[in-house]
Amino acid sequence: MATPVMMPRFGMAQEEGTITRWLKHEGEAVTKGEVILEVLTDKVEIGVVAPATGILRDIRYDVDATVAVSTVIALIAAPDEEARIRADL
Repeated sequence: MATPVMMPRFGMAQEEGTITRWLKHEGEAVTKGEVILEVLTDKVEIGVVAPATGILRDIRYDVDATVAVSTVIALIAAPDEEARIRADL
């Protein structure tokens, strides 16, 4: 099953983040712990790391999108896996 990449919470009061740059593109291989995108909050710009190793799939938000914390923003799947995720995540 694909692993979701979520908009992380970097501070207690943070409710959303804005994607400033994708460092990896859909279809590219990623390694767990590798920075795959950058997010701007009201206090800091920080890199978001891949939660798993695999292929980045289903990027759901483009640069400049402001996204609520804990929202799925992309998926990481095995090379031979179709990226699907449960609707309740």
